[in-house]
Amino acid sequence: MEILTGLIRLGAVIALAIAAGRLVSGFRLPAILGWLIAGMILGPHAAGLLSSGIMDSRWYDAVEGLMECTAGMMIGTELILGDMKRTGGPLLLMTVAESLGTFLLVSLVFAIVFWITSVPIYLAFLFGGIATATAPAPSLSIVNEFRTSGPVTKTLIPMAVLDDMVGAVIFFIVMAVVTITSSAQHIPVAAVIIVVLLPLLIGAAGGLLGGLILRFVHKKAGEIAVTVLMLLTVTGAGFWVNSLLPVQVMNFMLLGMAYATVYSNLINGEQRRDIMSVMNPVIGGALVVVILNLGAPLDYHLVFGAGLYTAVYIISRGLGKYGGAWIGAFAAHAPVTVRRYLGFTLLPHSGISLIFTGIAVSVLEGISPENAVIIQGTIAAAAVINEIIAVYMAKKGFEWAGELRQAEKEGAQKAGGTA
Repeated sequence: MEILTGLIRLGAVIALAIAAGRLVSGFRLPAILGWLIAGMILGPHAAGLLSSGIMDSRWYDAVEGLMECTAGMMIGTELILGDMKRTGGPLLLMTVAESLGTFLLVSLVFAIVFWITSVPIYLAFLFGGIATATAPAPSLSIVNEFRTSGPVTKTLIPMAVLDDMVGAVIFFIVMAVVTITSSAQHIPVAAVIIVVLLPLLIGAAGGLLGGLILRFVHKKAGEIAVTVLMLLTVTGAGFWVNSLLPVQVMNFMLLGMAYATVYSNLINGEQRRDIMSVMNPVIGGALVVVILNLGAPLDYHLVFGAGLYTAVYIISRGLGKYGGAWIGAFAAHAPVTVRRYLGFTLLPHSGISLIFTGIAVSVLEGISPENAVIIQGTIAAAAVINEIIAVYMAKKGFEWAGELRQAEKEGAQKAGGTA
């Protein structure tokens, strides 16, 4: 009965979020902004329709994990290896430059601020590590809603995968150094490997099995059935492995991406189009739930208590993301639009950043509780303010790059050429 009540309330929240998205779209803003604000208003810190009890329940975790895995398919089905061979090296260069640029700038700025305010300097590097995280779902939902296409879109989609991986490596290396130098506690190197590789390995294994089965399936209904069954299987495997870990850090979006990438490269283009013609609306619905889950934990009251550290964090991270992306794109000889506008699409931050913050706080509580409060308060307030600004700026980035609605135009041109 409790699960049924929770599902009804979740359904009501989703319906209200979709309505809010349509209302916001009427003002030529991305629908995701409506979903995000709906999550904050209907979440546990405001109306409570989506209560903390629901969000902490196992069934909700299962739904959210499945939705993240489904949303990850949007990335994976675009990563066709034949198309990636030419861009793999430049893409990695841009990702590393953007992540390292963000880490270095945020760390440097906070080191200066903390030196002036007599706060331990090592916290600056934790802020730098957390700042590397990018939430791909907001920008991807804009790609989905506005049917964007062009150099920025084609760079962002695969970069969303690499960015999470590089960010996780930087964060856990920083956490390991801080804990080793500050206390007897330590984070094993295996933690980095687990966070980055486990979702990829589980998803790839499911994708391999699904791709091999799909080679023998030639009807659309069968293709969809196999795709959904294997999606459920890899999600379930992800939850099982996650339950064995000391900290729940499984990245289900990365899991779904790896699953879709492998099977998409094992089947032909016609099968891929048949599958995605059905899955695209499902992925769109999954993105609504994922964005709601990003917005619900954000406490809008924190906006009124935001101070110097929050402002420094938002500004330095924004400059780091934009500047790092520009330097990387310049070094990789990327198109001018990528240099100028890619950075704006990388500004969304919630999601994995809140996971990183939770890990940092749990470690610092045993070392320096007062510093744990600084990190928790700053990132929580920044998440609320930054996410609203970032969604708008991400949409403007695609708009300034001239990529809004380009996928529709390209589709119409192909159809005309075929006719």
